[in-house]
Amino acid sequence: MPGAVVGWDLSAALALAAALGVSPAAAAELLPVIEAVMVAKFNEQMDQSHG
Repeated sequence: MPGAVVGWDLSAALALAAALGVSPAAAAELLPVIEAVMVAKFNEQMDQSHG
């Protein structure tokens, strides 16, 4: 979709979490939820700025 964010590179996010010492199980559980909210909010803000 041009002009929209569709998701994160979760492999990179998990690697970053591991580098920061975050539990892999916690990161795997929480990152998809966080990603969904962040993508929705970012796209919402993009729509408002172009609308």
